[in-house]
Amino acid sequence: MEGVNTTTLMEFVFLGFSSFQKYQNFLFCAVLLAYITCVLGNIAIFVLIRIESSLHTPMYFFISTFTVLEIFFVSVTVPNLLAILIQTEKTISFFGCFTQMYAFNGLGITECFLLSVMVFDRYLAITNPLRYSAIMNSRFCYGLAVLPWFFGFTIPLFATIETFLLDFCGPNKIDHFFCDLSAVQNLACSDPFVSNITTAGGSLISIVLPFFVLVGFYIRIIYTVLKIKSKEGKKKAFSTCSSHLIVASLFYGSAIIVYVRPKGSHYDKFLALVYTVVAPVLNPFIYTFRNREVKNAVRKLARQVITKSQC
Repeated sequence: MEGVNTTTLMEFVFLGFSSFQKYQNFLFCAVLLAYITCVLGNIAIFVLIRIESSLHTPMYFFISTFTVLEIFFVSVTVPNLLAILIQTEKTISFFGCFTQMYAFNGLGITECFLLSVMVFDRYLAITNPLRYSAIMNSRFCYGLAVLPWFFGFTIPLFATIETFLLDFCGPNKIDHFFCDLSAVQNLACSDPFVSNITTAGGSLISIVLPFFVLVGFYIRIIYTVLKIKSKEGKKKAFSTCSSHLIVASLFYGSAIIVYVRPKGSHYDKFLALVYTVVAPVLNPFIYTFRNREVKNAVRKLARQVITKSQC
């Protein structure tokens, strides 16, 4: 009967990186080290921002929000990847798969919008420094921080529901290391056209649109910075954006390649490693080593610890 869901699957099986069987132990160790480094690095930055008064500014408020988001984001997929690298049974329940799918896409889209909010903060600081403090008050900052989470968990709801309503009656092997939309849609027995279009539309709204907003703000920032006469002024202005620009480039670059297309490919899982493992583990180092204020705060905290230990 047409329109009736005939799903009979109870679980999905991850193929992961099974074609690289002899490298499974190496991959497990590398991914585990990356995961621990990412989580501890983001916790360290969050704690540093909370306890160091010199970092109680809108920019670092958004960075601290970003660190929390990163911990949630990697925790949705990386533990699952670690499990399938060492387990013989690489399965996930049907409902567990869609729960993971929604959480991953929700957190990923939240990150897209939060990166745009962060560049908006830098745009105001550089192009309108005299009114920056008045505009970026606590209430406005909290509002801007909440918006990405709202959009992040609203937009993927439609594509997830459309995919859930597809018929799954045969193939259950997902050519990925987590339940990604396109990888699951490719297993459907019914026509996934509507869910593919919904996914592509959601990707345009949640990835491409924030990306163009980000590019637009950066064009305006560069134009403003180039009008600054002193080299020191230009260097200082660019230094406040360089960390964010690197982080955004890593994330958007791989995400656009994977999600703007409605159909997935065999190489999506390799690109997914960039924004689920590589970029998150690099982000704490980028924000630390490329940021003078954070380095100064670390030195100050280290001196305080040494002084107290000597007493």
